[in-house]
Amino acid sequence: MSRIQTEKAPKAVGPYSQGLIMDNLVFVSGQLPIDPATGNFVDGDIQDSTRQCIRNIEAILKEAGTSLDKVVKTTIFVADLADFAAINEAYAEFFGESAPARSCVQVAAIPKGAAIEIEAIARIR
Repeated sequence: MSRIQTEKAPKAVGPYSQGLIMDNLVFVSGQLPIDPATGNFVDGDIQDSTRQCIRNIEAILKEAGTSLDKVVKTTIFVADLADFAAINEAYAEFFGESAPARSCVQVAAIPKGAAIEIEAIARIR
């Protein structure tokens, strides 16, 4: 198992890795809508937050030697499921017709008071 670490994604907010490689899979920890350059949440609405979460995932995948087109599963955690349609619009900008399997659930709270968190599993080859 190999640990993935990149400065192009936010540092972990707890005792966990940004990502791990096991066999030919990369497991990306849940990403908050944090701009890695500032360490703060991005400004804007839920779509801007969704895009930042996915950009963070993309940076970790790149460090692992893979990309968004190799994602096989994502899980989206949201504070308010009323944002579902807006999240889908932003999400589709990255995944479109070759979208991976996905779950989207409303949760009671997300770390740091975020409105969204997204995790992913991707193939390396």
